Amino acid sequence: MIVGVLTVDLFFPHARSLKDKRRILHGLKERLKGRHNVAVAELDFQDKWQRARLGIVTVNSQASVVEDVLARILADARGLGEGEVVGHEVSYL
Repeated sequence: MIVGVLTVDLFFPHARSLKDKRRILHGLKERLKGRHNVAVAELDFQDKWQRARLGIVTVNSQASVVEDVLARILADARGLGEGEVVGHEVSYL
């Protein structure tokens, strides 16, 4: 069993409140869960209205499938119109 963990740091330049950030994050998290069947959690910067760190986890018996899913998720996050990916890290357990 291969567990892939993707940590993504996001910046929201146009967010003016925590409410703006939460609206954007909610949509992104639901989209990632629906498209890729992954677990998503906000890991850090809950009190910062222009930053977020998400942890995304997927599990499969094949490493190539896990790598592919995480790559597609990162591409989706980079396509987020209201935010920017400012960093990411991939690890396998």
